[in-house]
Amino acid sequence: MEKQNPIEEAQRYVDNAKQTLKENGELDTTTRTYSDRKYVRAAGHYLWNAVLIVMDAIFSVKTKKRPHPDIKDYRAAVATRDRKLLALVNAGYDTMHITMGYDGNQSKEVCDAGFRLADEIIKTCSKLLPDQ
Repeated sequence: MEKQNPIEEAQRYVDNAKQTLKENGELDTTTRTYSDRKYVRAAGHYLWNAVLIVMDAIFSVKTKKRPHPDIKDYRAAVATRDRKLLALVNAGYDTMHITMGYDGNQSKEVCDAGFRLADEIIKTCSKLLPDQ
């Protein structure tokens, strides 16, 4: 069930990502890598969806000839409002969506960066919401 507050909903997705890695992502402490790409990918997708939830709540993302917006549409919308947020979104897209979500990079440092970026984007977006 989707919550009304986009910040709470996004935080729920971040919590799901943390829980996925905590419960299923066995961490090898000597190499600082997770043993299974599957759970890193799942966590990356949860994190990126959290970011999309808050961006959808703030920005009117328009698409041209596509049923759903893609990263170019989000970048264009964010760039008109907040250049620092754009830098975070670009880094977040590469880290959460591509490196974690598709590539399944098992490095704990990469995963930690994904969580940090998601938190920073959500925090920044929460300041831009009109009723926050």
